[in-house]
Amino acid sequence: MTFWAWALLSPLGATLREQLHLTAFQQSLLVAVPVLVGSLGRVPVGALADRLGARRMFPAVALLTVVPVLYLGHFADSLTGYLVGGFFLGLGGTTFAIGIPFVNSWYPPARRGLALGIFGAGMGGTAISAFTTVQLTKAVGHNFPFDIVAGVLVVYAAAAFLLLRDRPDRQIAPGTMLGRLNTTLRMPVTLQMSFLYAVAFGGFVAFSVYLPTYLVSAYQLDRGDAALRTAGFVVLAVVMRPVGGWLSDRIQPVVVLVGSYSVVALLAVVAAFGLPLVPVGTIAFLGAAAALGAGTGAVFALVAKLVPGGQVGAVTGVVGAAGGLGGFFPPLVMGAVNGAFGSFTIGLLLLAATAATAAIFTGTTVRKRARTTAIPESELHR
Repeated sequence: MTFWAWALLSPLGATLREQLHLTAFQQSLLVAVPVLVGSLGRVPVGALADRLGARRMFPAVALLTVVPVLYLGHFADSLTGYLVGGFFLGLGGTTFAIGIPFVNSWYPPARRGLALGIFGAGMGGTAISAFTTVQLTKAVGHNFPFDIVAGVLVVYAAAAFLLLRDRPDRQIAPGTMLGRLNTTLRMPVTLQMSFLYAVAFGGFVAFSVYLPTYLVSAYQLDRGDAALRTAGFVVLAVVMRPVGGWLSDRIQPVVVLVGSYSVVALLAVVAAFGLPLVPVGTIAFLGAAAALGAGTGAVFALVAKLVPGGQVGAVTGVVGAAGGLGGFFPPLVMGAVNGAFGSFTIGLLLLAATAATAAIFTGTTVRKRARTTAIPESELHR
């Protein structure tokens, strides 16, 4: 539900560009700001989740997100207004850092990959937005999607407060939030997982945010058609996230990650040639969606194996922030490249190179760490 709110602006990017007379870069900035804030905000929210627990944090964040949703739906009428609203809308994207330590605390190590993958499928809220925002705006009015989301968030906040229970014996990290953050950033595993998630989830976010614009510009699709195709991309990635976690429970997460990044690199090269959308382009984009979804599930399956329970929230916050930042810059790069050269080829080739680098890094450095790092079973259960 919070990711549904977080993604409200991206399907409207092309419409807002016309209404506000935006450049390609301004449009990219408008849809990328919530991604940036939702990513950086995961760092303090993850640390707070370690201390306060999910029962308090989930309802609080859901209710606070209602404010920018209603502002964007009823009051924003300029680029500045939408940027301000988008800034605070980013709060909805921080909930990822609340749920990972919550789920991690309730499940034994052998099942955490699948459990975290199922929780991570909550990123499917972006698919709800892609499927419904443009269509509801055309059918009912600009305010309607925002009003629905605001109502849903209020209902969810009440349900979360009544139904969620933090594990009574969960480990609470000592010290101040800044002290825990400093410790977390000094852990090599944090930086390594941050890079891997920046490529996997960042690639997913970048596509879900910018794919509608790409399909309209490169293939002259209708905006509604482009939004529906993007929703298909998102749904497939969401479905594959638990699959990636499930595979990681049965084979090593490193193997899943190497395979995922390799597939993304190959298909990004295929997409860069600008071949017909049907069938080659469609196969390339959907294949990339499946690989990115599996990769996002595998990253946190690996985090669960390498990080003690009391530090999962803080590490998740940093890693989740890196993933969101990974989705912030590609749309800006794609917009700048398209504006300068009238082509998306360079941007897609950069994605291919980045994914190939991640595959090599995972198969070497990360594989070595996974073999040598052993968290005691008692710590994993906590």
